[in-house]
Amino acid sequence: MSLKQFIQDLRERKEIAKSGGGEKAMQKQKAMGKLNARQRITSILDKDSFQEYDMFVEHVARDFDMEKKVLHGDGVIIGTGTVYGAPICIYAQDFTVAGGSLGLMHSRKICKIMDHALKMRVPLIGINDSGGARIQEGVNSLAGYGEIFFRNTMASGVIPQISVILGPCAGGAVYSPALTDFVFVVDNISKMFITGPSVIKTVLGEDYTMEEVGGAKVHCEISGNAHFFAKSEKECFEQIKKLVSYIPRNNQIWAKRIEAKNPQFDKKIESIVPGDPKLPYDMRDLIKSVSDESEFFEIMEDFAANIIIGFGRMNGESVGFVANQPMVLAGVLDCDSSDKAARFIRFCDSFNIPLITLEDMPGYLPGIDQEHMGVIRHGAKVLYAYCEATVPKITVIIRKAYGGGYIAMNSRHVRADFVFAWPTAEIAVMGPEGAANIVFKKEIADAVDPEAMRQSKIQEYKEKFANPYVAASRGYVDEVIEPADTRSRLLHALEVSRDKVAYRPEKKHGIPPF
Repeated sequence: MSLKQFIQDLRERKEIAKSGGGEKAMQKQKAMGKLNARQRITSILDKDSFQEYDMFVEHVARDFDMEKKVLHGDGVIIGTGTVYGAPICIYAQDFTVAGGSLGLMHSRKICKIMDHALKMRVPLIGINDSGGARIQEGVNSLAGYGEIFFRNTMASGVIPQISVILGPCAGGAVYSPALTDFVFVVDNISKMFITGPSVIKTVLGEDYTMEEVGGAKVHCEISGNAHFFAKSEKECFEQIKKLVSYIPRNNQIWAKRIEAKNPQFDKKIESIVPGDPKLPYDMRDLIKSVSDESEFFEIMEDFAANIIIGFGRMNGESVGFVANQPMVLAGVLDCDSSDKAARFIRFCDSFNIPLITLEDMPGYLPGIDQEHMGVIRHGAKVLYAYCEATVPKITVIIRKAYGGGYIAMNSRHVRADFVFAWPTAEIAVMGPEGAANIVFKKEIADAVDPEAMRQSKIQEYKEKFANPYVAASRGYVDEVIEPADTRSRLLHALEVSRDKVAYRPEKKHGIPPF
């Protein structure tokens, strides 16, 4: 053949490989409201930046007449590209090819691009749309999952790992997303579950749908397995690109700095927090009042809403916000919110993203349910994460900072670099009402008017303890500031702590309260 014929042959082979499971399977995918694997990849990456590898790989199974079947690309597409000009490694399972099932060569392709991402120190995006392990390949399929899990673990804290669930993700397959940093789901499309549909219906009955057991909303609102919820694939892809813009390519560099811009929030910061400490307010408003352009990219918005986590920018640089939410359970820490905050803190610390903590909370949530669920163990995760973190750590105490919650929310005692407090801050072992009932129990009981005495003692306790000046007098608070000065203090603190060096004992690794 001539060179021209060789090139023509190559082009024809590529077209066949790109056909996936065939036109009928592609149309079925489209009818379900789902893009095909290649469309998904190109929708995330910059235009014309995708470079595909291993297009001609085929399965090697020979049992159950598998040798007669042609599975183009073995049901997964891998390659590299860019997002906003930054390099990315990516793979997408192709449900039109054998249901996206994972066999030996399928897993080897995924492992190849994972190894490439780790070697090149670039983020990894994995799009999951698979019926699970390929039964015809037996233990080879299980071995493939194990190889993927190992690589997820080795890459953890070195490169950002993003999982996108755009179809079923069942059985052992769900552990790869669980090992990654962020999981994206789409309403009515994403399904994640350990137990297969047939077993679920046997155990729970025919009335349960897979959406109720492992749908997108379930994992965003109840289980906490997903971090971002979208109503469509298009919205999901925009969320992914926005996330990538906030984080660095690897753990050796900082996130890309952009042009600094002033907040654009329409409320003055002094008007956000009510004078009555019993009244709630939306902590997101306070975040937006200090962040560049008042932008805040929230994570896990619908799970454990009593704490808020997410990314913003200060002076053009990415920062991570951790903030109590007084509108939900008064902003207390409980089992789920502790897990949510601790994982985010560790991500930011791994990838050199400074942490800003905005505190307003009455402590840990009391109650027998929380005790039985292990609030001690879960609550300790926040303490561990803050103590371990070596990035710049800045805290602003807005109102309540009581008991163990005061310590846990990045206090000076767990090595916050800067602690500021508004004049409205109440820093104490417990709230004035409860404290007065204990400390002044006898005086209140012996008084002619017990209620009047109680109110007097509450005020006395507030003046002596429940204010920021006692903590400031001990050096636990660096400065009591006016609310209007919050952004300027944060900007200065971030600037002077940017090159901080924190020393830790040499060890293989710590043992968090998992």
